[in-house]
Amino acid sequence: MLLVHQNLGPDMARRNKLYEGKTKVLYDGPEAGTFVQYFKDDTTAFNAEKQAVIDGKGVLNNRLSEYFMNGLTTIGVPNHFLKRLNMREQLIRSAEMIPLELIVRNVSAGSFSKRLGIEEGTPLPRPIVEFYYKDKKLGNPLVAEEHIVALGWASQQDLDDMVAIALRVNDFTSGILFGVGIKLIDFKLEIGRIWENEYQRLIVADEISPDTCRLWDMETGEKLDKDVFRHDIGNVADAYTEVARRLGVLQQNNQPVTKPTLIN
Repeated sequence: MLLVHQNLGPDMARRNKLYEGKTKVLYDGPEAGTFVQYFKDDTTAFNAEKQAVIDGKGVLNNRLSEYFMNGLTTIGVPNHFLKRLNMREQLIRSAEMIPLELIVRNVSAGSFSKRLGIEEGTPLPRPIVEFYYKDKKLGNPLVAEEHIVALGWASQQDLDDMVAIALRVNDFTSGILFGVGIKLIDFKLEIGRIWENEYQRLIVADEISPDTCRLWDMETGEKLDKDVFRHDIGNVADAYTEVARRLGVLQQNNQPVTKPTLIN
């Protein structure tokens, strides 16, 4: 189990904090158009009704998100990641966040199974993309495209582009994880807008990590994601460390299961 205690340090204290969420903090970046994203060890579930601090989780999520974002850059999917600054921080592009979460589902699990009465673990005939309105007070409710367009959260063209991005991310991430014996059950994605001259561009933002994905071992069905915390079925840091070990993300791995070709 990786143990790295959270320490904000003097440099962190001098920065201008812009936003603090459940698991991350955003600070002003060193130049215009950038933020510094800090990964905390805090862990939440069930709309923050369950909370804990897991030593080292922020470090693992920082490294894993770096790995996946670099991979997306390699295949031409625009995202906010610029570079990792240290064990807990990365430099990212500032973006105007669209107030939606996209959930891409490959296998029935969690709320999807409960809502539709489909047994957990049932493969879906094709990936399903759902939209949720980001509002913690409302519990991030599921919304239809009709709601989104009518209420002005995004245009129909935005939605079409977001679905296309989400499916590309799904194809890439599923393939990478399949190669190390992990099944991508579902994952959450957030999208932001950036402006290049007068043109809008949509980019992947937030993070891609075991905090935002359901990951099951392909042979045993063992959960390697935040469900370990949600349902008290093991050690969260050990589960996340196993994902990082298989991907070759951790420095101490001399012989990773797969070569980490997407990061330096």
